[in-house]
Order: sequence, then C-alpha cells, then structure tokens
Amino acid sequence: MEFYIPTETGEFLAFCAAGAAMLIGLVMLFAPRLTFRAAGIGVAEGRRGGLAEARSTMGGMHVGLGLGAILLAQPMVYLAVGAAFALAAFGRMLSMMSDNGATLFNWAALAVQSALAILPLAYVFGFI
Repeated sequence: MEFYIPTETGEFLAFCAAGAAMLIGLVMLFAPRLTFRAAGIGVAEGRRGGLAEARSTMGGMHVGLGLGAILLAQPMVYLAVGAAFALAAFGRMLSMMSDNGATLFNWAALAVQSALAILPLAYVFGFI
C-alpha cells in the first residue's frame, strides 16, 4: 500500500486540514500542560484527571481523526473531519456568546477551527 498525497487542489486542502488536525492532536497528546497554559486553563494540583482528559479526548481524538483521513483519503472521511471542526467552531461561538468568552485566544481558535472545517467541507461539496 502506497502513501497517497493528493494532486487535486481541493483534495490537497482537505488533506492539509486533516494533517493540521493530527498535528494539533499530537501537541495535545504529548504536551497537555503547554496546551492548557496556552488556552488559559489550569489543572488543580494533585488531580491528574484533567491531563488524562486532554491526552485522550483532546489529543487522541484529533490524531485519530486526522490520521484516518490521511490514510484513507476518502471524501466521506474528509466530511467527518469538516463536520467535527464545524461543530467545534459552533461550540466555541456558543460559548463566546453565552459565557462571555470573547477573548483573543477564542477568536484565534475560532478562526483556525473555521478554516479547518471549511477546507474539507468545500472539497466534499464540490466548491473547490
């Protein structure tokens, strides 16, 4: 089985979004304290559950989704990547409106999540 790198522009952009998801997940998987510090989230001393949550849910899920999309290179898998990031962006917008969380970090993260949602969805639905 060969490693497939797309040559079509739309599929390549979706592929790059999946790669970015995987890289984000790797940072969360191997450096959860750094990730929490960048997001302004604190972990209580003596409580390691937050780090396990970051490594598994925030890290492992991103790595698995991105790696699956890169290895399978199928439109429906790219759809899953786009839908996951679109719903993450929606959740962030909801928090920004409901929880008074319109911080610079949240605006930047919203821009990244929106881009990572738009690229695969635009490919899957034939816009690029």
